[in-house]
Amino acid sequence: LCFLSVVGSSSIIAYAVFQNAVRSPEVRPLFYLSLSDLLLGMCWLAGALLYSSPTSQQDLICYNLQATGQIFYVASFLYTVNYTWHLYMDLKVKYNQNLFRVPPQVVDYASCVGRIATILSSLIPFLLMVPVFCLGNSSNCYQNFSQKHGCLLMHTEVAEPPSEPQGLSGSVCRAMHFYGIGVFLVSFLISFVAILVILSQARGLYKRFVNSTGFLGDQQWAMIKMVEQRVVFYPIAFFCCWAPAVLLGVLKLTASTTSKIYMALLILQALTAASQGLLNCLVYGWTQHVFLTLKRGSRRDVDTQTPLLRSQKKFYSSTAPAGPPDPEGSSSTLL
Repeated sequence: LCFLSVVGSSSIIAYAVFQNAVRSPEVRPLFYLSLSDLLLGMCWLAGALLYSSPTSQQDLICYNLQATGQIFYVASFLYTVNYTWHLYMDLKVKYNQNLFRVPPQVVDYASCVGRIATILSSLIPFLLMVPVFCLGNSSNCYQNFSQKHGCLLMHTEVAEPPSEPQGLSGSVCRAMHFYGIGVFLVSFLISFVAILVILSQARGLYKRFVNSTGFLGDQQWAMIKMVEQRVVFYPIAFFCCWAPAVLLGVLKLTASTTSKIYMALLILQALTAASQGLLNCLVYGWTQHVFLTLKRGSRRDVDTQTPLLRSQKKFYSSTAPAGPPDPEGSSSTLL
């Protein structure tokens, strides 16, 4: 699954690069989300390689690899929120452009906010993990973690015997261990709540779209339907990937790590936590396929219409509120 996730993320990145759409406001957040999934998948592969082929100073390398992987976990959470928000804003802009006259300044403001959110999605995870790198390495915390599965991401446990007196170094290491789990759980909770809020807003906006009296062409409806589907399916993929890992993190803080539930979640987490890049690729490919199918269907409908129906459609199109040019032919089809 790690390898498939890397392949899926790489395919989206390559598609955006070859289509020269990385700088597009619609594609940029998906590009960075796929990049974080790609780097996370590479961390999983590196950990599996180190686990199967031990090297010198493996404990030090694996400790820092765990911290690096956690940066990409949190970055993946934030980039998922960022991309979901961009999808919602794209749906909102299309709604306002078709029913109202939206000044270009409003669109530029949303684009500026999106750029700031993209930068913060990279900066915040790194800043959160600075204490783990600095205090953990200075206190030799890599010696206090379990070595059996230390190179596999999300498989670290404090291995210090409780009968021995705990020194300052041991206290720092335990604090860093639980700090890392806390960062993971809190960042997931905040991201999940934010996604639910955006999802509810998007569903309400889509209902207003359906109930609006303005005329929309078939291709416009196809684009709106595709955006609405992605607003729904990307959060579902996000939750399916990370729910077992979150439950596992809660059990690490509250229950025994030898229970059957813990072991079952451990296996389930190994199957889901590394597969976000693959699922995101499947969601993107499926929604893009549906969009292209709807576009081809609308073109066939136009070809089979009578001259009277075509003239009626042209008349209703001419009476629709004026709006900015439809970006379907450019970067919107790459969303």
